[in-house]
Amino acid sequence: MSYCAQLPANSAIRRILIIKWSAMGDVIIASALFEDIAKAFPDRELHLDTQPAWQPLFAHDPRFQQILVVDWRNRRQRLRQMATWLLQVRAQRYDLVIDLQCNDRSRLLISLLNMAGRRIPYRLGNRRQFPYNIAPAELPQPAHPIARGRAALEAGGIPATTPRPVLHIPDSNRVHAPLMLADHGLKPDRYAIFLPGCNPNGYLKRWGATRYAALANRLHQDGLDQVVLIGGPDEQEECQRIAAQCGAWLVNLCGQTAILDIPPLCESARFIVANDTGTAHLAAVTTTPMLVLCGPTDPRRVKPLGDNVTALQAVLPCINCYRKTCSHHSCMVMLTPALVLQRLPVKQPVSSNNSSRINFPVITVDRGVSKIVEVLPTH
Repeated sequence: MSYCAQLPANSAIRRILIIKWSAMGDVIIASALFEDIAKAFPDRELHLDTQPAWQPLFAHDPRFQQILVVDWRNRRQRLRQMATWLLQVRAQRYDLVIDLQCNDRSRLLISLLNMAGRRIPYRLGNRRQFPYNIAPAELPQPAHPIARGRAALEAGGIPATTPRPVLHIPDSNRVHAPLMLADHGLKPDRYAIFLPGCNPNGYLKRWGATRYAALANRLHQDGLDQVVLIGGPDEQEECQRIAAQCGAWLVNLCGQTAILDIPPLCESARFIVANDTGTAHLAAVTTTPMLVLCGPTDPRRVKPLGDNVTALQAVLPCINCYRKTCSHHSCMVMLTPALVLQRLPVKQPVSSNNSSRINFPVITVDRGVSKIVEVLPTH
């Protein structure tokens, strides 16, 4: 089996299913692949299968004619969930499925669909194994999700060139965001955005309120008008701790924004500082320079997509440990506010001309001395 094809040239492919569940960051990274697929099949019908939590990201997206959702979180309902999925997909008679999830569940479901007599003729995945008949050769590890996704699309003859995530922001959010900026006196290029939270279960990915506050105070002393904190409801306590250590010039919007308010708020910021969090991937929809602080997670796997994004990580014997508990948290302790200040991706006002933005690689920090290593081209 060749595992390769020129799918866009096949006129028999009229209806396409794209599968992507995962966490918010992975889904947003995949939105660049959604854009590639939409460009390759401009006159075909595209359906997206994702989790209910991410449906609002694509509810007004003209690339998709239908959004399919099954909530996979409750393991006790797994058989019912699988039956619901199979009924939904079987009824659509897809010509091509592009499985960007490629886990045991998605492979099982596509296989069951074949066994139930509703075989999808073209089944694209990122591994050369059943049930896929289109897939790339195995990539060297570790591989960023965008590299695996691009390789899969290219095996199907789909050009994969979109450089950053693509979300379609509704007019209501584009109107609301400037009103929030005006309410707090935020002027373009005169404020920075901090994304200091993350899922509480992965708290080791947080740089810490004290360090974020120290950086904010130093930036304000150096002439930056304001710093804005953005996050979700489970990050409010962390943001309140930062705000308590800063002055009235700090604007705490944590818990006050809709998810699609965030990209318009980020567009006119001078720069963004973030943890490894799903919100950082959302901010990467914009071209605003961003510095992502990686602790226990591997930036070669988790760095948001875009040539405007830098990842900063300390080199330690326990690097990329992915632990959930730690007695020393040295990976974040080594990233001092002074060091982060030195590595901020903007040293002067940002031009509105996107071509003026430089390429920001992954940076590692070894014993306090930074060295730049290009880990993943993302453009």
